[in-house]
Amino acid sequence: MDTVILTHKDTVRLTIDGQEVEVEKGSTVLEAARELGIELPTLCYHEELTLFGSCRVCEVEDEETGNLMASCVTPVTEGMKIRTNSSKARRARRMNVELLLANHPNECLTCDRNGTCELQQIAYDLGVHDIRFEGDTRDHPIDNDGPCLERDPNKCILCGRCVRVCNEIQEVAALDFTERGFNSTVTTAFDLPQSEINCTNCGQCAVVCPVGAITEVSEISDVWDALEDEDQHVVVQVAPAIQASIGEEFGMEPGTIVTGKLVTALQELGFDKIFSTEFTADLTIMEEGNELLKRIKGQKKLPQFTSCCPGWVKFCEHNYPEYLDNLSTAKSPQQMFSTLAKTYYAEQEDIDPEDIFTVSVMPCTAKKFEKNREEMADSGHQDTDAVLTTREAARMIKEMGIQFHKLTDSKYDKMMGAHTGAGTIFGTTGGVMEAALRTAYEVLTDDELPRLDLTEVRGMDGIRDANVQLNGDNVKVAVVHGLKNAADLLDKIEAGEIEYDFVEVMACPGGCIGGGGQPFASTTMDVKAKRAEALYQTDKANTIRKSHENPQIIKLYEDYLGEPLSSDSHHLLHTSYQERSKN
Repeated sequence: MDTVILTHKDTVRLTIDGQEVEVEKGSTVLEAARELGIELPTLCYHEELTLFGSCRVCEVEDEETGNLMASCVTPVTEGMKIRTNSSKARRARRMNVELLLANHPNECLTCDRNGTCELQQIAYDLGVHDIRFEGDTRDHPIDNDGPCLERDPNKCILCGRCVRVCNEIQEVAALDFTERGFNSTVTTAFDLPQSEINCTNCGQCAVVCPVGAITEVSEISDVWDALEDEDQHVVVQVAPAIQASIGEEFGMEPGTIVTGKLVTALQELGFDKIFSTEFTADLTIMEEGNELLKRIKGQKKLPQFTSCCPGWVKFCEHNYPEYLDNLSTAKSPQQMFSTLAKTYYAEQEDIDPEDIFTVSVMPCTAKKFEKNREEMADSGHQDTDAVLTTREAARMIKEMGIQFHKLTDSKYDKMMGAHTGAGTIFGTTGGVMEAALRTAYEVLTDDELPRLDLTEVRGMDGIRDANVQLNGDNVKVAVVHGLKNAADLLDKIEAGEIEYDFVEVMACPGGCIGGGGQPFASTTMDVKAKRAEALYQTDKANTIRKSHENPQIIKLYEDYLGEPLSSDSHHLLHTSYQERSKN
């Protein structure tokens, strides 16, 4: 890579609070202040989104003119002198926050974002002790019609983050502004419930919302009811990404692996069995990988797209139904696990499936939609009964008064708890691809893979591709995360500009580590990268790193399924898709 040397023509010198700083031309005052370690409050600003400048809580003063300006959208100019700490700037910021609070519902104590609300924190940091103004509050109906997301327009502060992430990162455009002035609001087309539009339920809107205007639909009470029912045998599965993120809810650094503590916490909550979704991630590789090999041999359409991300699947159903036959028919690891919990596990443990209540802890809000799909009842029952996001699971642990950081480590229960490093890396973008190639290579060639760390498909670039040699055949693979990137890739495939054999798609930026149900710090790529690295290190430390070598998976096929893509596995572990309206 060429080294870029900045000249004076490429940089701008300015002074902020008496300190001189040199930054790239085109930078904003906010960025320049951060170079000096000066942190200004922001609400509408988000480093991954376009500049907006609506909330005005980041105002600073121009020393020469005395004018106030929003630092997040003001470009730096040569010789500029800025004061961020003048009484005029501080009063203006405090005034703008008070005006927001004057029209905001006073529901902090019962709000899902209490303690993590950015508006609440900024009000505290700015010393807002009294709200001097009394404004009208809105009275919009709450949209909680669907299984995934709840939207409360009354709490909306019109920062536009949700609109921008839905348009710019996901290219779904499910949300936009309507009306003017005080009547302005963010809503869907024709003000329809989100369950009736092309929303993919990815939850990125909830992650970037600074207040509680968009949250997940909570299933905590359903899980408590099941745990307290003595006739219910409650089984929980934990997704790979959770172990690298849930610790943040208890003050730990992003990327801290807390698998053992989490298992102990779930035991204390009262779950009868605690298993890992990594087990069925390995199983997914066995089914999806063998399906890929069949397609490569000319039995089905190429490219094959992964199907374990429900946000991506729904996006494809709405916008690219012509590619539904290209989706792997393999269910997601969540749904494979739940189906087996009410069939294989029920038989092995001699438990009536009617008495088994299956819970999954997921980094994803779209998993709540997936569990309700009519196709997901191959066990003869609804396969997954409840889905908890990372945030919901943390709330339950806190509600029980469990001191998470003091817990000793426990291990997953046997039979459906064994997993490999390949199953672990499902939690990050590129992980499914890497796990699949580890198995596909050895199944096809009967040789050891020369190296297990396939760095070609790792990283945070939106689209990555590579050529892989499988038994003399050149297999073209691609990894994509973020639905806008997925749309760009599909459009190029459609236009004949590129060709691939196998494509992994994850709806959320970064994959599951950046899912819509993750701790709110997941909005930054730095945090996502730390979580991803933690999963890669966990994979590297595992004694078994290939899905086809998982002893419990081998036993499952020997005792119950026969072989990958058998009639039994196809009935229990595979599914179909449906075209949905583009509206």
